[in-house]
Amino acid sequence: MSAQKGKILVVDDEVGIRRILQTRLEIIGYSVVTANDGEEALSAFRLSTPDLIVLDVMMPKLDGYGVCQQLRRESNVPIIMLTALADVADRITGLELGADDYMTKPFSPKELEARIASILRRRFHKTDVNVIPNSLVIHVSDLKIDINKRQIHKNEQRIRLTGVEFSLLELLVNQSGKIFSRVEILQQLWGFVPEMNTDTRVVDVHISRLRTKVESDPNNPEFILTARGSGYFFPRIIDSEQE
Repeated sequence: MSAQKGKILVVDDEVGIRRILQTRLEIIGYSVVTANDGEEALSAFRLSTPDLIVLDVMMPKLDGYGVCQQLRRESNVPIIMLTALADVADRITGLELGADDYMTKPFSPKELEARIASILRRRFHKTDVNVIPNSLVIHVSDLKIDINKRQIHKNEQRIRLTGVEFSLLELLVNQSGKIFSRVEILQQLWGFVPEMNTDTRVVDVHISRLRTKVESDPNNPEFILTARGSGYFFPRIIDSEQE
């Protein structure tokens, strides 16, 4: 069962949190590896190749931000960051460095488990969003989006997206022309309804990161557009080619 559910690397310098999460995750079928600081986290990642990482921010030797930054040079492994920092700007720093999600301490282990399941479901299986009929590869301007392989090329150059970034792009492309509110995006991709307005900043940060990767000029986007006061959308696909 563990092999089927996936392997989780839990990184936290608090032994109590590591033990609680390891016990709970193993009970529901995950294989769990733990690390108590940033340097150990990088070693454990390279040795165990986990499917997802739960990563604390405040740690000795190398903090979670440093770990996240280093991991993104090597891998697109999903990362959920845990932070006790109160400032919103501090909390979203991890997202800007490439994390997929974050939770603030104290957190609900049950909610963390739900977010882990949601992210791994996207990683191991196709998302549940509506798919354009008979489309596997979509060409729009200089973008080539391969839905099946979950890859994107711009001017024939492969663009490296995280799992969440591709799922976000896929959601917008597959229903091009439709405006998605931040709450709708959170529900579709993260699987939860936000309790606070700051939770929707998760969407804004991922939109910003996606634009820096797919847009020629992120400040004047042509693909990932903003509907002021409403949300985000991909312009309706009219002249695209589909393979």
